[in-house]
Amino acid sequence: MKTARKISAKKSWAQAFARPAAEFPLTQLSVKTGQIPDRLRGTLYRNGPARLERGGIPVGHWFDGDGAILAVDFTDVGATAVYRYVQTAEYQAEEKADRFLYTNYGMTAPGPALLRWTKPVKNAANTSVLALPDRLLALWEGGAPHRLDLATLETHGIDNLGNLDKGFTYSAHCKRDPISGNIFNFGITPGLKAKLNVYKSDYTGKIVNKATVTLDGIPLLHDFVLAGKYLIFFVPPVRLNIVPVLAGIGSYGDSFEWKPELETQILVFDSETLDLVSRGETDAWFQWHFANGFVNEDGSVAVDFVRYSDLQTNQRLKEVATGETRTDADGSLCRVHLNPLTGKVTGIAELLDQACEFPIVPAAEIGQASRYIYLAMYRADIDTVAELYGAIARLDTQTRNLTIADMGENRYPTEPIYVPDISSEKGWILTVVYDGNSDKSEVWIFDSDGLSSPPICTLELPGVIPLGFHGTWKNAV
Repeated sequence: MKTARKISAKKSWAQAFARPAAEFPLTQLSVKTGQIPDRLRGTLYRNGPARLERGGIPVGHWFDGDGAILAVDFTDVGATAVYRYVQTAEYQAEEKADRFLYTNYGMTAPGPALLRWTKPVKNAANTSVLALPDRLLALWEGGAPHRLDLATLETHGIDNLGNLDKGFTYSAHCKRDPISGNIFNFGITPGLKAKLNVYKSDYTGKIVNKATVTLDGIPLLHDFVLAGKYLIFFVPPVRLNIVPVLAGIGSYGDSFEWKPELETQILVFDSETLDLVSRGETDAWFQWHFANGFVNEDGSVAVDFVRYSDLQTNQRLKEVATGETRTDADGSLCRVHLNPLTGKVTGIAELLDQACEFPIVPAAEIGQASRYIYLAMYRADIDTVAELYGAIARLDTQTRNLTIADMGENRYPTEPIYVPDISSEKGWILTVVYDGNSDKSEVWIFDSDGLSSPPICTLELPGVIPLGFHGTWKNAV
């Protein structure tokens, strides 16, 4: 029997991480309030770290937790859910040994220090998901994707997408062009001069084109943006100090260094050919996530993203795994304008002067001008250092009107997912909420035009789903 980690934090969100999450089989969900919309048909998938300790030893960073997938399926007879760990080879080995065996983002492998770097890095498969016509991919940026059954979530091993070279990484933030159906992604090959590998896949996920560009050092690169006919990367001035990693005395996460003198590098690719169009430099900042990008009428590009002034956000996310946060590190939603032919920034403005994260736009508007951005943010008048996000919101980028859905005291939502109504222009926002008052998790469904109103439906889940990272929606066939 596993023992729960002791939690010193007083905030309710810490309970969600206090014990390894328990899988549950396909289960019919009870409607707690309201009713499921008649035309909501399809599946919500979510991924996130679900186990943050083994043998009484905590992970070194929130990014290290074993990935588990939640699938919530909406049909004519209601909603069902299933929750399963991604059965990576590393997960199975550590499950059998009941101890950590591998290096990870915030951990070094056990054993003699000089031998640790020779051990493989654990693929946590815990960051995001990509729903393809015949399978689901569990994504983690430090390795290859894992293939899962869309309905049962059974793991079927590594998926090389038909053309992913052995040992190459495939990141967690794919971009699907809603017009062509093509899927874009990237991976980093480390080295004294790292390689940025850019991938273009068809709608089935098969890689049909690849390009490689040399970078300066080993950066921390988590996301990119599709903007019309361009793929744009902001490479922040963060570089890995490889010495402690190779010596086995420091983790990757603790060995990334903030070097503002390097500035932020901008790389622009042609999405059709994957040719490098331009390189540029601008002020130093860091970002985890982009909301969207699009080409203006004058040919310039606008990119919306959550901007941080430095790398303190990495320390804060490390603290989440302990159940108690002490580092103040918030980002704000900004819009950058740049010339894609030169990579030169022509302007930057703040879209929202409140701390936020996990920005998204409707999938049908990725790469195009989109009026609304949905995101997670804090509740009003709370301690933002000790608390996690307790609200979701919609920002109207034209009027700057912000509509907020406050979850209530001790309730914590995940990234909001926009779901279209294929029969009208209506849409819904789905989020998985951890309720610290009852120590339970629920699915909340909002009218996308009415986030300030109560949810139109809430569903009870049979177990606690620890707060995770990213998800997606797949319409019913």
